[in-house]
Order: sequence, then structure tokens, then C-alpha cells
Amino acid sequence: MLNNLKQNKLFEIFCNLLQIPSPSLGEENVIKWIEEFCKKNGIFCEADAYGNVFINVKAKNPHKKPILLSAHLDVVGDFSPVMLKTEGDFIKTDGARTLGADDKVGVACALLLALELTQNSELEHGGLEIVLTRDEEHGMSGIKHVDFKKLNSKYVIVLDADKLGQLLVSGASYLIGTLKVTTPYGGHSGIDIHDKHRLNAAKLIAELISDIPQGVFYKDEKGTITSINIGTIIAGNIQNTTSKVASEQIKCDNYQDYFIKNSITNVINTEAQASYSIRSADLDKENELKELVNTKITGFNKRYEGFAQAKMTYSQHLPPFEKTEDDLVEKLFIAACNKTEVKPLISSFHAGAETHIYAQNTNANGEKFLPFLLGLADVFNMHSAAEKVDYKTMLKGYELLNQFFVEFNLQ
Repeated sequence: MLNNLKQNKLFEIFCNLLQIPSPSLGEENVIKWIEEFCKKNGIFCEADAYGNVFINVKAKNPHKKPILLSAHLDVVGDFSPVMLKTEGDFIKTDGARTLGADDKVGVACALLLALELTQNSELEHGGLEIVLTRDEEHGMSGIKHVDFKKLNSKYVIVLDADKLGQLLVSGASYLIGTLKVTTPYGGHSGIDIHDKHRLNAAKLIAELISDIPQGVFYKDEKGTITSINIGTIIAGNIQNTTSKVASEQIKCDNYQDYFIKNSITNVINTEAQASYSIRSADLDKENELKELVNTKITGFNKRYEGFAQAKMTYSQHLPPFEKTEDDLVEKLFIAACNKTEVKPLISSFHAGAETHIYAQNTNANGEKFLPFLLGLADVFNMHSAAEKVDYKTMLKGYELLNQFFVEFNLQ
């Protein structure tokens, strides 16, 4: 079955990409494959100093406007082999690691469109720009290193949604909050445990966490708008254990279990920390949530004045991606969906993507980018060993992308 699929040019490209492991900041081999693919097929391609790949198909009609497709090269995973198999309508792995359909579906579709425009197309188009970035999954450092002044397109289609026919027109901001609780008096858990002044920071942060909201803070008819989620809690005297793991290069199957078993328990803890993510597509609701958290912390500090202090600090991981009043892409997308018999799913999303970075930047002409997030296949169980993609939806997704490009150039 897999060999039969590879007879199709889209799946030939896709499977070649999948079988090259490309963890975040380990994409060198897939970059090399794309460069060779483009050279072989007469497609202009170059990598910047960071390793992001830029592809350009020249316009056949210079009076028309170009459009930009964007996808990322890295996957959640490691350098272990990717063993492909099919099961019904799905392409998956043997279960030993992630597949990498996120985002090699997008990369494969972008490469095929560039190939067909270079070799076969008679369409009078305004040109196609493609940006393939590194390190989207880990830190988005690839897109942050892009020289946006090299790009001429105003409209950006980021090929990274996980359902066929999705067009996501806005997305939530992403704040990282760090909650820290400190106490001035530590001590020995045997000798000093009776002293009521010696409060344990681990106990106190648990108390404060239970008072801070968790989960959905605000939603409307479109879905979740603002949420808060606790990510990690660290407390206790783990410095000695951390130093031992680093200096002795200790390897184990579960480091959490190792730290619990080897950390000191006879200390009244003086410091504890927790990390939070706050996502919001509405700045007013985000500020309302932060004010509520601040109220909880202020109450805590008054209650334990002189014996404990809590503080929350924030850093922005991603700015919000806001809906534009320009509805051209939505109209053309609906037209393309109608012609390819794909159900259009236009909505917002409660997550971060490279759309957020594009939306904060301008192109070579000083125009602000107008990005959208597009889904070209149904991808399930992303970022896990059970990840799989419905190959029939991917075929339909490429048809949709091709038709959208036609609609864009017929306007």
C-alpha cells in the first residue's frame, strides 16, 4: 500500500520528508534534501544563515500580487528512524516514535505547488513565495530569525492547522507566568518543626495554587477565549540532587522519580516556584484574569506578612494574532472550498503559531503581513507515537491549496 501511495508525486515528497528525522534545531538533513529537490527541479531555493529555507517561483504576470506559503521543518521527536506503515486510510509509524505530519504535510504541499508552477502551469500568476522555518515546536527561533524585508507578499498562508478545510483567522496570545513563594525562616524538620514561624514554602505554594483559577476563565459562542494552566511546580531542596545528576551524568528512565527518591526531606523549605501559561484572544479578559490572580496573591501576602512572600512575573511568549478586517482570503477560500467540495471551517484558535509572528511584522514594501492558518489534512494524535494522517484528506487538501492559488490569481 505504501509503495502504491509513493507513485503519487505528493506522497513521494511527503514520505521522503517523513523518513528524515528533523527534531527542533536538528533539521540539517531535511534542509539538504529540500535544497537538492529544488536544484533538481529548477526551483529557486536558498537558506539563510539560520537555516530557514526560502523558495521563490517568479510571477508570470508581474501586474499580479504574490502570495506567501509558510510551514515548519522541525517535528516533535528525536533522531530515531521513522518506520512508515499504512493502516486503512492512514499513514503512521510503527508506534516507536512520532510521525512528523506536523508540519511535513504543509511542507510537502508547498513543495509540490512550487514544482507544478515551475514545470506545468499555464496560469498567469503573480508569483509564489515559500518560507520553511526551523525550530517552530521548541522555541519558534526560526521564524524570529526570518528577514521579513526579503518577502514581497502581503497575504501569508501558514500551512499548519490539523484539520482539512480549517481556516483560522485569529489566535490567542501566550503569556508565561512564574509564581514564586519565599519564606525567611528555614530549618530542620525535626528540630524546628514545632516553631510556627517557620512556614514551609512548598506547603504555602500549594495553598496559593489552589486559590488561583485553573482552566477556562472566559468563553463565548466561538469557544474558549481566555484560559490559565499550571505547568510545573518545583519546591524543596533539590540543588544537591541536581548537581549530582549533572556532574555524574546520571541516566535514568524517570527523572521525576529519581528526584523524589533522592531529594532531602528534613529541610523546612524556603522557596517554591510554579509556571503558568495564560492564553487569551481578548486583551481585556487577559487583564481581568491577571488582576484576579494579583488579588489572590495580595491576599496571600497580607495573610502571611512577615513570614512569607508571593510574587507572579510574566513574560510574553507570543503576542495575539488578531482577525483582520480584510476578508479577501476568506472569500477566496470559500470559493476554493466550494469548487473542491471541502467544507470550510473558519474560526479562531486557542493556541500559538507562526501566524502570531508574521502579524507583528511588515514585508519589503512596508505592508503589514495578513496571516491565516490553513489545514490541508486530518492529522490525529499530534506530537505522540500514535500520530497519523488521513492520506485521502491530504490529497483533497492539496487540491484545495491549488484551487485557492488559482482563485487568488483570478481576482
